Amino acid sequence: MSVPARAYLSIGEVLSKLRSEFPDVTISKIRFLEAEGLIDPQRTPSGYRKFTSVDLERLRYVLLAQRDAYLPLKVIKENLDALDRGLTPPTQPGSMPMVRLASGDQLSADNFQPRTDIRLSREELLTSSKLRDEQLVEIEGYGLITPKGRFYDGDALAVATAVASLASFGIEARHLRAFKTAADREVGLIQQVVTPMYKQKNTDSKARADELVKELSALSVQLHTALVRSGLNESR
Repeated sequence: MSVPARAYLSIGEVLSKLRSEFPDVTISKIRFLEAEGLIDPQRTPSGYRKFTSVDLERLRYVLLAQRDAYLPLKVIKENLDALDRGLTPPTQPGSMPMVRLASGDQLSADNFQPRTDIRLSREELLTSSKLRDEQLVEIEGYGLITPKGRFYDGDALAVATAVASLASFGIEARHLRAFKTAADREVGLIQQVVTPMYKQKNTDSKARADELVKELSALSVQLHTALVRSGLNESR
């Protein structure tokens, strides 16, 4: 019977895996990077470090950034923070990290995956969406965007980007309340269909409900698009 591999590495095993690529790395260096907050391995009850494959790749990123790009630890830490929040680190020191929105041209159920992997500060949201601060205040007041604690997620970025684009045509935030009302009604309709499935105990029901939410969401937007297109064609 085969013995499953451990899900973690000791600090000595991490050192062994890094040594061929980074001959100068030492256990003291790894401990120093931990003390500086660049890695945060788990601990066993007896206090030994437990490194995961994610910790190992994080260490490799830090060592590469130091060796090849000559980046100071402060900048590396900022880059790691950007990566942790689903952003692309800036290419120039002092510039803002950015995020690339997925194209909405090919609409499918996959467009309705939860966008919780991105966490943007207020300044990052404004920079990425090209929205002005007063516009953000206004659409927050109308409930189009709500921060999650101190950050904004990918859904907030998508809304802010769309609002900024509409504003370039003279469409103001007060004009967008109808969009919010219509969206809330569509959400309510979909919830009526899937809520009984979520209340079931088995995990298969939850998985089916998750897929159904994405499928119904895509169909709802397709119907909305068709109706708007039809209405505009009739008015020509």
